[in-house]
Amino acid sequence: MSTSTRNRKTDWLRMLASLVVLLAMTVSLPALAEPEESATDEARTSKSLHVRQGGRANRDSGTETVDSYEGLELSGPRVKPSASTKAGAGTPLAESSAYDFWIYEADLILFGDDDRDGYFHGIDLLIDADTIYAVADVYAAVYLSLDGGPWNEYAVTEDFTIYGASGDDSYVLVTELMSGYPSGSYDLLVELFDAWDGSYLASLGPEDSSELAYLPLEDFDRDAPRVTISHGHGGGGATGAGSLLALALLAFARRLRRTA
Repeated sequence: MSTSTRNRKTDWLRMLASLVVLLAMTVSLPALAEPEESATDEARTSKSLHVRQGGRANRDSGTETVDSYEGLELSGPRVKPSASTKAGAGTPLAESSAYDFWIYEADLILFGDDDRDGYFHGIDLLIDADTIYAVADVYAAVYLSLDGGPWNEYAVTEDFTIYGASGDDSYVLVTELMSGYPSGSYDLLVELFDAWDGSYLASLGPEDSSELAYLPLEDFDRDAPRVTISHGHGGGGATGAGSLLALALLAFARRLRRTA
């Protein structure tokens, strides 16, 4: 074997040894996990229609509110937020005696899937609360939990009156999630409070009703319909212009709806 051939072989062996060492170092190094997000930076907004009497058939009598919240909490224990406060109260709520109040039903209808991806931005919620007393004034706070994470309040009802175990005193809360809610699987929780002193009365959540679990939701901003523009032969220019005009009109309509 010539000296030059021997040198080339030595260089190849050294290179191979270096690659083996580098590979061993790469495998032995622990993977650096990305830090887990505890909350999103995107502020949350929701628009709700409140119907205090007459159920879903009496929507024309409803009043509308817009609620704003900090970014969605993503990690941490998912405990019932019964120590919440009514908007602006700022003091912890006491707890009422058990079994005096209960939520008989929380009937849920999802709506608004403009892009037809299976995720909805609208929640039509009918709350039927009952009590052992003849009459009581109450209000409810409603929460969403993304992928089993902490509960995040998205709306609070107005004060409303319930009459014993009547089925004619239900409250309807129709909410559009406007921003701050990533596409995903959400659970929903309803908590009932005394309108007089803010004491916790009752709750209904995914552990009580499967209807309140695994809801495919996203906000209105993420629910933008997709328009496909094809460039075919023969008259394609006119079709493309019509599609662009339709897209522009659709974007304008969504902007008007969002600011309404």
